[in-house]
Amino acid sequence: MAGSVQILGTGQLLELSRRMRAAGGPRIRQNTTRRIRRAAEPLHRDLQRAITTVQLPGSGRTGRGGPSPTTRPLRATIAGAVRISVRSGASPGARVWIDRGRLPADIRNMPWVINEGRVRHPVFGNRRRWATQWARPTGWWTRTVQAGTPRMRAEVERVLGDVRRDLQ
Repeated sequence: MAGSVQILGTGQLLELSRRMRAAGGPRIRQNTTRRIRRAAEPLHRDLQRAITTVQLPGSGRTGRGGPSPTTRPLRATIAGAVRISVRSGASPGARVWIDRGRLPADIRNMPWVINEGRVRHPVFGNRRRWATQWARPTGWWTRTVQAGTPRMRAEVERVLGDVRRDLQ
């Protein structure tokens, strides 16, 4: 699974960045950065919504178990780690990614594990007893990115066209 979605470094963005620098337009650069960020926000929201709707059903043993050993909600924590970054310098573009630094140490790989569909973990921390849970639907990241990237790319191209017209 790719760790991020990027639209950057294309010839159009590089040429536009040079022209904005030559025009001396910090206002134009700020406006472009804001609009590129806005173009990435629908994909950002879709990814957050996708992870919060993934189901991780248990093995079905009724009458057993108890409260979670942690108080943090797993899917909401992962949704909070989905980030957007926009660059307008030498390598301009937008990136939607998961910030592993915002995740607790024990679940840093969990977004990718859930994307693959099979979550294997010790039962309440007991390393001698393991459980397997299946994420439904699988591919929350890859499917959402495949669906949202064309829209994001088209919006960035539209923004580039608008800025190019402003610079002429």
